[in-house]
Amino acid sequence: MSLWNVYPRPRMKRDSFLCLNGAWDFSVCLPEEAPQYRETIQVPFCPQSRLSGIGRAIPQSSLCHYRKQFTLPEEFVKEKVLLHFGAVDQQATVTLNGHLLGTRTGGYLPFSFDITACLQPVNVLTVTVSDRLDDAVLPYGKQKEKRGGMWYTPVSGIWQTVWLESVCDDYIHNLQVTTENNTVHISLEGTKSCGTLTLENGASWPVENGQCTFSLDQPERWSPENPHLYRFSVTTDSGDSVQSYFAFRTLSVESVNGVKRLCLNGKPYFFHGLLDQGYFPDGIFTPEKPEDYERDILTAKALGFNTLRKHIKIEPQVFYEACDRLGIIVFQDMVNNGRYSFLRDTALPTIGIKKMPGIFSRRSGAMKRAFIASMEETVAFLKNHPSICLWTIFNEGWGQFEGTKMYRHLKTLDDTRFIDTASGWFEGCESDVNSPHVYFRPFRFKPHPLPTLLSEFGGYVKKEEGHLFNENASYGYKYFQDTDSYMQALEKLYEEQILPAIPKGLCGCIYTQLTDVEDELNGIMTYDRQIVKVPAERMKKIAQKLKI
Repeated sequence: MSLWNVYPRPRMKRDSFLCLNGAWDFSVCLPEEAPQYRETIQVPFCPQSRLSGIGRAIPQSSLCHYRKQFTLPEEFVKEKVLLHFGAVDQQATVTLNGHLLGTRTGGYLPFSFDITACLQPVNVLTVTVSDRLDDAVLPYGKQKEKRGGMWYTPVSGIWQTVWLESVCDDYIHNLQVTTENNTVHISLEGTKSCGTLTLENGASWPVENGQCTFSLDQPERWSPENPHLYRFSVTTDSGDSVQSYFAFRTLSVESVNGVKRLCLNGKPYFFHGLLDQGYFPDGIFTPEKPEDYERDILTAKALGFNTLRKHIKIEPQVFYEACDRLGIIVFQDMVNNGRYSFLRDTALPTIGIKKMPGIFSRRSGAMKRAFIASMEETVAFLKNHPSICLWTIFNEGWGQFEGTKMYRHLKTLDDTRFIDTASGWFEGCESDVNSPHVYFRPFRFKPHPLPTLLSEFGGYVKKEEGHLFNENASYGYKYFQDTDSYMQALEKLYEEQILPAIPKGLCGCIYTQLTDVEDELNGIMTYDRQIVKVPAERMKKIAQKLKI
């Protein structure tokens, strides 16, 4: 059986697809030991998860060994065969039939190999993975070996789809799509082929030297209220063919009645959002099935929310395609690295010290290089998704360094989106938004030269017995015993703190959070997604008032 047997790259889809998910041989051992492969793991679930069939902690001193035997269907091979990994955490060495394909460092982004020269009638693929959180050099997000509170179960090894595709020699490596006003420019990376681009409605334009530019009359604009996508296919003279989509939408900062506003498609827009950490009780980083992403998105929309802040995690591309298609805005965090300090990152900001002391901003060269490389790859991976409207570089000081330099570098990678350089605190660097976090006191809007986005607040807890990850621990900021008192507190929070701030310049707010996560019980849904803790009609009434 192949799990997650859906096409994993919907932004550039080919007919060729062979899923390698499902049962793999598995072994955990010390580096000096040889793997025994006495266990079976279900890919793409990490070994710490129940769905993997392993379900136990992996010592940092050990290596995870994976082995998969496969044969290719008749007529599958065109001219090249590519092996793709959605994500492997953190350092992977990949071999095929005894030949080293290569290594990969970094746990959140896709990578691939051309395996054509190594193929045999029966193939043996092996992946060896090490995962060390103790040095904090590589991006790691909310993973911690000793989980608890706001720290969660760590993830090791393969946690996204492994798959094969066959392509011609002169194939499209990637698509880059830009839209401006009513003009579309599409670049076919990796090839200079000529060919034809065809829209879903039959309109077509020539592709010359891997480039295509055309205009549409009065194109529809993408928004959560109207998530209009233009679907197209590209066929090259060399024999490659891919399907994709694009959307028209603009983001800008405008002065409206003397107040700086974040604008979507030229109009002030209130970003009413939820923090979304992307954890699942049975699969940890990976839901049981891709449709679970759609369920989360549709639940948020049904409650009146139009934005999800994807919190220091990068999802498979199918998540972002669902956001594009279903219509919800994404604020995408970079995945942090660097050591967390309670004094620097919690205690000092809580008492009001929100400019980073120089002694605390020192980071190793290796840590800086790893963060920058991850940021560059993240933007390249996600840049074509219209749902993504804001990048967050640093969250609450974790790993923060040279904020202005990082802001300017990110602008060179993508100048079409808003950038939140320092979400929460440690300001004093260039940014597109003023981005406070407020949990332990009432939010009182203060005028600021930049548009203000309340990028975290709330965190109210209502426990749902029978739907708890840990019966003996809970973490949150304010506790309620019943649905009515919980909902009344939420209504009061929005009506007394958020609504009065909107006329003064508040441009959006991100409530913590979409779901409970392990011990953290401040979700509007339980961790298992079985209970929505808030009445939909009352939440939608709040949303209807949050207009600019």
